[in-house]
Amino acid sequence: MKQLLIIPFALSAATAATAPPAKPQLGEVPVRKIVAAMSLEEKASLLVGTSMENYGGQGAVTGRTLKIVPGSAGATCSLETYGIPPTVMADGPAGLRIDPRRANDPKTYFCTAFPIGTMLASTWNEEVIERCGAAMGREVLDYGCDVILGPGINIHRHPLCGRNFEYYSEDPLLSGKCGAAMVRGIQSQGVGTSVKHFAANNQESMRLQNDVRISQRALREIYLRGFEIAVKEGRPWTVMSSYNRINGPYTQENRDLLTTILRDEWGYKGIVISDWIGKRNTAAQVHAGNDLMMPGEPAQSEEIVDAVRSGKLSEADVDKSVVRVLEYILQTPRFRACAVSEAPDLEAHAAVSRQVAAEGMVLLRNEGATLPLSAGCDLSVFGVNAYDCIAGGTGAGHVNKAYTVNLDEGLHNAGFRLNDRTADLYAKYMSFGQALLCEQNALRLLGEKWFVPETTLTPEFIASRARESDAAIIAFGRNSGEYNDRPTSDFYLTNAERVLLESVCSAFHAAGKKVIVVLNIGGVIETNSWKELPDAILLAWQGGLEAGNATADVLSGRAAPSGRLPMTFPIDYSDHPSSKNFPLDYRGRRGDWADDAPERNVRNLGFTCYEEDIWVGYRYFSTYAREKVSYPFGYGLSYTTFDWTDAAIRRSGAGYEVTLRVTNTGLHSGRDVAELYIAAPKSALIKPVRELRSFAKSRELQPGESQTLKLWFAASDLASFDEQASAFIVEAGDYTAELGRSADEIILRLPFTAKSSERKVHDVLRPQKPLQLLKF
Repeated sequence: MKQLLIIPFALSAATAATAPPAKPQLGEVPVRKIVAAMSLEEKASLLVGTSMENYGGQGAVTGRTLKIVPGSAGATCSLETYGIPPTVMADGPAGLRIDPRRANDPKTYFCTAFPIGTMLASTWNEEVIERCGAAMGREVLDYGCDVILGPGINIHRHPLCGRNFEYYSEDPLLSGKCGAAMVRGIQSQGVGTSVKHFAANNQESMRLQNDVRISQRALREIYLRGFEIAVKEGRPWTVMSSYNRINGPYTQENRDLLTTILRDEWGYKGIVISDWIGKRNTAAQVHAGNDLMMPGEPAQSEEIVDAVRSGKLSEADVDKSVVRVLEYILQTPRFRACAVSEAPDLEAHAAVSRQVAAEGMVLLRNEGATLPLSAGCDLSVFGVNAYDCIAGGTGAGHVNKAYTVNLDEGLHNAGFRLNDRTADLYAKYMSFGQALLCEQNALRLLGEKWFVPETTLTPEFIASRARESDAAIIAFGRNSGEYNDRPTSDFYLTNAERVLLESVCSAFHAAGKKVIVVLNIGGVIETNSWKELPDAILLAWQGGLEAGNATADVLSGRAAPSGRLPMTFPIDYSDHPSSKNFPLDYRGRRGDWADDAPERNVRNLGFTCYEEDIWVGYRYFSTYAREKVSYPFGYGLSYTTFDWTDAAIRRSGAGYEVTLRVTNTGLHSGRDVAELYIAAPKSALIKPVRELRSFAKSRELQPGESQTLKLWFAASDLASFDEQASAFIVEAGDYTAELGRSADEIILRLPFTAKSSERKVHDVLRPQKPLQLLKF
């Protein structure tokens, strides 16, 4: 503990002469002057994070004095003699994650669980994502943190990736635009973000060692493009380097990735932090431009010092990273001595979460105008997930929230009458099931809970409910998260779920009653074999703590569904060409390979060949396999109908502007989404039949009301990456702007002509060996 020493004002000349010179203070002199005054050891300490346990005390932060923020992920090092405070980083990206309770403290510190990333992307609305981000950022500020570790920008390469729920889409434009909106929203509150996981972190299995073997074209067009958009349009404070390798080197040690592309080509000015991992080659990380090693080990600071003194690492590289870290610290609430209320407006933020969740729900089926439901009707609600809602995924994406509104509660709050016999039966079954699960005392990862499996009901019980009720709702749920990818069995309905669905549909249809399925899921599941059975299907995703209320808002018509799919729902997961090179049924820390894991995946242990190249999601399906799609990318229904007229395209600045008049021609209010795809002329470089290049969403239009939408794309967006030329090339010729309701439903086509252009980039990140790309 430091002691305050009071020194008399009058000092002898000798004493004054021997007093050490005052250190330059951060914020009072240019950053480079502080770096010049530092010892090598001091510089090295700033590039290595520190565990929160290294700081004593309870509570949060007052001024620049750091106390523990329990449950946060880590902190940067402080150097008090230079006025450099520590800063605090905490997990995201669906809301701030800190411990909700503290020792010897009666208060609670809950955070808002917002809709998952996939659901945010389903809104196709940058404005609403930005609003969600602002609410999230406010909680980061109020609880005394400086950076939230999100958003995640990785591509949905395969539907069974365990963390797809954190990520936005299979399309890089939609991913980048959503990510940039989230960054802007969070950072509008004066706190920072960390765009992650840079890059090509598309599976959880073997993620610490996996070598992504990929073409330069696929990297540039698919897996880096979303990050580029988020960096340029969002300007995040930090970017998080991923665990995996790309074509050999670890991303955290890859100068071509972290400096040549991220900084030299994209102009990024912030810091790069490592994903949370132990010591690797620290000198290589610093040289690559990985400024901050998290969560940090003392040995890493020593490695930096030793590497400089031995000539293995330039001190100039160290200085560059120190400058960037100090420039980051200058922005933080900690340095600015912001007040910490520890009392965010959770009620207001819950309202934001509810509104955003409703807008992100996707209506997949609505035969005979089954939805919206009549006010106050009698409902029989089936399925364990109706009574035990999944608010979000597990791992870093988990949020410690005060409550979750289940579907049955939301329906009750909306004024519907729920069948007591059905609810009572599920309550008894689930109470018994939970007791059994507790006895098993099974491993639970961060935020994970074991859900009671679905059960079957007797035909007599279901028929009786059909006589008593106006309609049936069946809820099916799926969850996943960090550390493991989803098993292949998770893609399909279980036998009990299918029997329940068939039995309820049979009984209620025989009674002339409707059946609605609600999907409380975080990722894609199989739908093609059963989607014709119910009368309506609402994809409710995982909507955060207000999920039940938001779902009831849509089912009742209080909110009109306007979500669109940000990924393809294939007939089977194996229809994705990436399935040939995805670690199917690898259990990781739960027992390695499943007994029935496909043999072909075993040979890929430790590396993944992206042999499908650019043919990810709808780029593949729309070009080569439309018949293998259950619901296409961009698909979604409404309670009303819209007409599109007066479409036009014109040159506008460095790009093109498309205008479109949207008119609500139905009986309900609603919002429409216009998706703008570009079809390129034939060329030597094979291209998808169409690629998303812009999108726009209308405001809520009343029946008969119209709005003119404006969609803009840059001329450079027409380019494809030519590996031989190491350049993005726009080929001259006749293009078509296609306005669609999905990737497979084009409504209007606008031809235009483009001139040729070429943008050279660095010839980096080449595969170490030629790839055997798939032929279609």
